[in-house]
Amino acid sequence: MDLFINVLKSIIFGIVQGITEWLPISSTGHLILLEQYMPLNVFGADMASNTAFWDMYKVVIQFGSIIAVLLLYWKSLWPFAKDIAPKKQRSILRLWIKIVVASVPAAILGLLLDDWIDEKMNTPVVVAIFLIVYGIVFIWIERREHTYTTKSIKEITYKKAFQAGLFQCLSLIPGTSRSGSTIIGETLLGFDRPTAAEFSFYMAIPVMFGASALKMVKMFMEGVVMNAAAWIVLLVGTLVSFGVSVIVIRYLMAYIRKHDFQVFGKYRIVLGVLILVLAFFKLI
Repeated sequence: MDLFINVLKSIIFGIVQGITEWLPISSTGHLILLEQYMPLNVFGADMASNTAFWDMYKVVIQFGSIIAVLLLYWKSLWPFAKDIAPKKQRSILRLWIKIVVASVPAAILGLLLDDWIDEKMNTPVVVAIFLIVYGIVFIWIERREHTYTTKSIKEITYKKAFQAGLFQCLSLIPGTSRSGSTIIGETLLGFDRPTAAEFSFYMAIPVMFGASALKMVKMFMEGVVMNAAAWIVLLVGTLVSFGVSVIVIRYLMAYIRKHDFQVFGKYRIVLGVLILVLAFFKLI
């Protein structure tokens, strides 16, 4: 019965992860808030192991979202396809260099600050504050005059890739949103919306792979041994995250070709205020 309940919870977490990872509304923030009301207890009364599992789980189920990106953009990302033209192959390899360059800043800061962020920043109030702040920034960005100097992935320079990576560092703070941070940064750098969103997807690949591996290693170093229930719950969340991500990525790319990001900014502000009210009355 306990396994059944935890699997149901993991399905919900996977749905939330798959939706919020790609929309600029903070997937980690939503998962932290949801966990307040429906925690995973795959290790029964062993709260230390449950906490270590949750710290790993909320990052590793993002792996499903990454597989969705690889599936949807395989032709744009795999340089060793049969009969691929040399020019196309060189273009894809250059893209991967840009992705790596963009990932370096967040990778370094993530390694240095991971423990401190888990200890000090994973709170509803922090999530709420940054939901509101980024919501205001999104609305401001969309209402200002736009000058787009980068309108395709091919036009992204190594310098701009690195600069986008610096903005990605902001996503280490819960409530900011990785896609939100990168899209805001890329918009300020002159990327149009489709290019900003697509490159944001690509930037997530090495960062999320690395973060997932780091969390798994840290959990094992803490002496937590995954039981069968833990593996099942993790696998379910990851698979659901993958399926939902495929749908959301397709929807988002179609949406932003006709709309701006103001609706996400307004959503962030409303949710942030609601969380602050709940926190004030100690309901969260």
